[in-house]
Amino acid sequence: MKITISVGGRFHAFDLASQLHKRGYLHRLITSYPKFKPMEWGIPKNKITSILSNEFLTRGWNKLPKLLRSKWNSQFFLCERFDHLAEKRITKGTNLFIGWSGTSYQSLCSAKKLGATTILERGSSHMLYQTNILKEEYDTFGMAPKVAHPKIIEKELEEYELSDYISIPSSFVRDTFIEHGISPQRLIQVPYGVDLGNFHPVPKDDQVFRVIHCGALTLQKGVHYLLQAFYELNLHNSELWLIGRMSSEIKLFLEKYKSSNIIIKGTFLQSELFKLYSQGSVFCLNSIQEGLAMVIPQAMACGLPVICTTNTGGADIIREEKDGFIIPIRDVEALKEKLAYLYKNQNICKEMGVSANNHVKNGFSWDDYGDRIVAAYTKVLKQTKCN
Repeated sequence: MKITISVGGRFHAFDLASQLHKRGYLHRLITSYPKFKPMEWGIPKNKITSILSNEFLTRGWNKLPKLLRSKWNSQFFLCERFDHLAEKRITKGTNLFIGWSGTSYQSLCSAKKLGATTILERGSSHMLYQTNILKEEYDTFGMAPKVAHPKIIEKELEEYELSDYISIPSSFVRDTFIEHGISPQRLIQVPYGVDLGNFHPVPKDDQVFRVIHCGALTLQKGVHYLLQAFYELNLHNSELWLIGRMSSEIKLFLEKYKSSNIIIKGTFLQSELFKLYSQGSVFCLNSIQEGLAMVIPQAMACGLPVICTTNTGGADIIREEKDGFIIPIRDVEALKEKLAYLYKNQNICKEMGVSANNHVKNGFSWDDYGDRIVAAYTKVLKQTKCN
């Protein structure tokens, strides 16, 4: 089995490529990052093809003044450019091609011409589901929706039809694809893993009941619902830590629910996150939609129980009432109920954190992911040969 992966700069792809290389299956990794970056995952230099010009263009564009960037949406141009450059780098000998959604239509076509079985990697819900639910959320609060470029949406839908299989990370995502007419037989469902070397518990420094959120501070992440729930509970000796990049859309809610025990921590390197997680009592992620949020197994590996929505993919990892709780999206009262329960029963909260830690250590490492995904790839290649 010789596998070529085409991706922009998604670190999950490097975890995947690393697992395939360990098992002797990686033929080539095509990325926009410089070669030294995926080499940090143990991927040999001679197996990496770097399309640096795309990364330079992306970073240069992001440094332009916001006013200039608002005049033109560069998303489709950059994705299309990467795809056209990547397709020329797919070589004979590849019998399984994996491309990231939104950047792979031409590459899928080229791989098919070379006789490869093709898999589209999609880390989020079906593009139409994602677009519709985000538009709905932004409309609720009278904001301009932040969704994918229309041509990206069109391209993704074409990729869904063109690829032999679609790889997805959770049952939630699976349901959205089936709902939009994709055959279950074309879906490969494998949950992501966690780096247990980088994510592990360290002693908590105090007795504060601390709620942790990690991820961009946006409407998509449901931060506004978490702010409301925490503010209305008004728990004694408690804090809410918000870790992640601030967006302008959440500032209104921060002002509305302003409190001295709501703390904006900002952004941190992945290698530093375990220290912050370990100062928490419970991890909360109230996203409107995700694929499978990797912060969930990260937090569990650091000994935190997790409260998350049905639309985070967390239900595929979290055992209800053992490792945490799964609640409906937009349900502030359900969130308040679970937070209050863990606050009033902090021994149970700690026991659930220990359970969560043990659970991910025994089944959700990146090596576990590698075993599952290789088994899935082997199966689809056998099916292709039979057909």
